[in-house]
Amino acid sequence: MITTRTDQRSSAAASTAATPDGLAEPPRMLTGAQIALESLIREGVDTIFGYPGGANLWLYRHLPDYPALHHVLVRHEQGGAHAADGYARSKRGSVGVVFATSGPGALNLVTGLATAYMDSVPVVAITGQVSSTAIGTDSFQESDVIGSTMSVVKHSYLITRVEDIAPTIKEAFHIARSGRPGPVLVDFPKDLQAAVTAFNYPEGPVRRRSYPAPPRPDPAKLRQIAELIKGAKRPVILAGRGVLIAGAEEELAELAHQAHIPVGWTLLGTGAFPVTDPMALQMVGFMGAGYTNKAVCEADVLIMVGMRCDDRVTTRLDSFAPRVEHLVHIDIDPAEIGKNVIPHVSVVADAKVALRELNLLVEPKREHAWLTQIDQWKEEHPVRFTNHTGLLQPQQVLEEMYARCEDEAIVLADVGQNQIWAALWFNYRKPGLFLNSGGTGTMGYAFPASMGAKLANPHKTVFCVTGEGGFVMNMQEMATMVENNIDVNVVILNNSSLGMVRQFQDDFYDGVRSAVDLTFTPDFVKLGDAFGMKAMSTDRLEDVGPMLDEAMAHKGPVLLNFNIDPNANVYPIVPLGMGMLDFVEAS
Repeated sequence: MITTRTDQRSSAAASTAATPDGLAEPPRMLTGAQIALESLIREGVDTIFGYPGGANLWLYRHLPDYPALHHVLVRHEQGGAHAADGYARSKRGSVGVVFATSGPGALNLVTGLATAYMDSVPVVAITGQVSSTAIGTDSFQESDVIGSTMSVVKHSYLITRVEDIAPTIKEAFHIARSGRPGPVLVDFPKDLQAAVTAFNYPEGPVRRRSYPAPPRPDPAKLRQIAELIKGAKRPVILAGRGVLIAGAEEELAELAHQAHIPVGWTLLGTGAFPVTDPMALQMVGFMGAGYTNKAVCEADVLIMVGMRCDDRVTTRLDSFAPRVEHLVHIDIDPAEIGKNVIPHVSVVADAKVALRELNLLVEPKREHAWLTQIDQWKEEHPVRFTNHTGLLQPQQVLEEMYARCEDEAIVLADVGQNQIWAALWFNYRKPGLFLNSGGTGTMGYAFPASMGAKLANPHKTVFCVTGEGGFVMNMQEMATMVENNIDVNVVILNNSSLGMVRQFQDDFYDGVRSAVDLTFTPDFVKLGDAFGMKAMSTDRLEDVGPMLDEAMAHKGPVLLNFNIDPNANVYPIVPLGMGMLDFVEAS
């Protein structure tokens, strides 16, 4: 539901006012830039990540007149897009907002928009554009941002009339939030930012046939699923990020406990179900726990909720759930139903609504032999690590970090080995926020996204787990962190290489290591000092806990570099081209 934030509006922002005789004054005449900023306030926006340039300077000319809009000057537009993503991903119901200028500024958003698009994150990007009369003339810093971003946004707009600004922005936010969330781009020519018109913000809900409200779950199909659960001997639930987006964690737990169904999750679904719950499995698939993969492969009823069922989940497609008799898929996006795995029963609906209504139909069941079998697999295939070298292991660092999270901290992971280690050692006793770039696997995501997560949740502890390779991709945002005193604890698991690539080359590409050595990276303590950011480094286990304690006591961003075993690998792992049960475990 969209509410009008009249309490936050500046005096310049009021569109209408009552006269002493009670009659409404005519709408105020505002510039296009003012209308855009007004519209953002009406949509509940309080934080903007952005970078000014020649084509969006009218927005920045009027931005100081709107103190309710806190602008964070990032140091690169990609960092701004990821920060807006982290803001929205960590604060349910919010939309991240990023500004960029035309040409290279707008194009620098593409990777961040793709990241948000694949992981269903609501972001609105407002890009400056050359004057409407110059579009198509190869004007200075002109780019076809609509065409360039078409495949990585949910929808996009090129504003062509000043009268369309407010309706377009309202519609953009509706589309970003509705159904399966995603990024929306608004391209805003600079002459229309300066043009003047009457400001009337559209009232009432947005209605578009292309973006209808999610359908109610089919009652007949829910009854069918309840009957399948009743007759199941080896049921399994797999939860994806859709559970987190819908806020369906409680409904998922109720279903699992009521029917005694074990729950596994995708990488993006990490945090949807308590890891220490008796019904908990672990992450599934390519780098999932062996016992989760075994449970999926032996299941007779498999219920997938809010997940895309991509190749990182299924591994070799013909190996996925081979013994399943009834495959159920619940997802808000009908395009995901049957895209990779064809279900026997499908429900297109919001996960929270579907699970809530399903729970009313499911009969309580007692524990059964299936759970005993899973407990045996947990003993046979534990998620563990070994230390044959005596060097600092990444899991040791993460164990110390998670011990200090107290089931409350927001954890963001970058991409690569650090991401999988952080996901597998995530140990919360209740649902929690574990954020990462899953669909695109965007290196450099976590550090700027952690800025957004902290600004959206100022009272939460935030940890950013990254590798040295991913960190340096957006390390310019150290300046943003320090300037705004954004209190994030950055944990670098430094193995002096592109660790995941190195592991793949060792295991699957004839052991030939090529272009993976990152020995020549900065001295991170000196780098922190150069940016004015507190920084520490060690390669000793006994230093890890005290360093983390010191970082958490510090009010402001801290960079923690841990030089880990350079040959530490991710296990378990399914070799490339193999099936779910071909996982290799730590020796």
